[in-house]
Amino acid sequence: MKKGVLLFVLALFGHAAFAQKEDIIKKGISFGPLPVVAFDQDKGFQYGALLNLFDFGDGSHYPHPKQQWYIEASAYTKGTQQYFVTYDTKHLIPGIRMSLAATAVFDRAMDFYGFNGYQSIYHDYFLTPFYRLERLAVSAKADFVGNLWDKKLFWQAGYYFSKYQYSAIDKDKINKGKKEEEQFWGQTLYEKYIDWGIIPQEERDGGLTSALRLGIMYDTRDFEAAPSSGIWTEANMTIAPEFLGTTHGYYRYMATFRHYIPVVTEQLSFAYRLNYQGSIGDLPYYIMPVFSNIGKEFDRDGIGGYRTVRGILRGRVQGLDVGFFNAELRWKFARFHVGKQNIYLGLNAFTDGAVVTKNYDLSYRRLLHSSLGPDMTDYNVHINTSKSDKLHTAAGAGFRFVMNQNFIIAVDYAKPFDKRDGKGSLYINTGYLF
Repeated sequence: MKKGVLLFVLALFGHAAFAQKEDIIKKGISFGPLPVVAFDQDKGFQYGALLNLFDFGDGSHYPHPKQQWYIEASAYTKGTQQYFVTYDTKHLIPGIRMSLAATAVFDRAMDFYGFNGYQSIYHDYFLTPFYRLERLAVSAKADFVGNLWDKKLFWQAGYYFSKYQYSAIDKDKINKGKKEEEQFWGQTLYEKYIDWGIIPQEERDGGLTSALRLGIMYDTRDFEAAPSSGIWTEANMTIAPEFLGTTHGYYRYMATFRHYIPVVTEQLSFAYRLNYQGSIGDLPYYIMPVFSNIGKEFDRDGIGGYRTVRGILRGRVQGLDVGFFNAELRWKFARFHVGKQNIYLGLNAFTDGAVVTKNYDLSYRRLLHSSLGPDMTDYNVHINTSKSDKLHTAAGAGFRFVMNQNFIIAVDYAKPFDKRDGKGSLYINTGYLF
């Protein structure tokens, strides 16, 4: 009863704050620049900028933009560089939504915690570089969405290309500037996986993907950028056979259900997402951390981190099949104008979780010609396949600054319930999670 009264009071307060001013109808180009500033012990300070551009045309479609761009360029002081460009429009091709994306990331210290979640044992007392590898990732995609029924049911189709190139970290650069007791010169987990035969020799350096993506989507959201009511669900398949140019052919599918429920008023809403990403047959190991999207978003690294499961170490939950969820209470508590810009502020509380449901083969496959057999002492320190993975969960809260209904600055902090998933993470990014 008390909880219900509290929600009602919060909703009334939010409604009163929102009712103060009507939106200014935006026309032409609106943009939201944001500096990128962060720090990672092994990659150094991150610096750069991102830019959201929205074209509202003559204003007749506001708050829905006719077309939009997202551009980001940033780097770390120890060498990691990343570049993202996306373009999305519903008006260039009549009746068709077109989304284009191109990305390039050179990561000198990418997270690698092994496969199958808790079957890979995480030791938080190990030096951080032990759980790092070096990766170059370049990708491009063109996606198209068209109406099947009543502008609620849609078909999806697209082409996706990527190149992933993996190697061990450059220990000279990782150790540069560190005290002697903080330096790492040993074998990384990635190198051990290769040594134990878990990562096949033919896949160790990565490979190319040339794929078709096909899917279907049902969408009744009231507003795409920040929905408070409706359903958004989709199912799609990635078809990447070798005859299209893929180095190691594979087939993958994904199903996602998202539901947005207003609580008392639209200013206070509850949203949740259920996602399942699986494979038909085996996957090359370097594809497992990729969280694929059809639409305006580019593919992300997962599972773990801002775009998938907040609070969990990035890449902590990797397997042939993975399921995850997000549940979030969103409160838009204030609305006002700054100059000619429409501004509103929001708070959110959430819980996220993920689990591996189909395991990658972690068997020790290194063959040693010895009467004593293989030495698996070190292997057993890092891998335990006797039990299946369990749910990895975290909870947290965040703040939203929203300009002209579309440019959204998001600040979230989340902490996992199990120390094997990390110590907590702060995220400064753009957009709602889903």
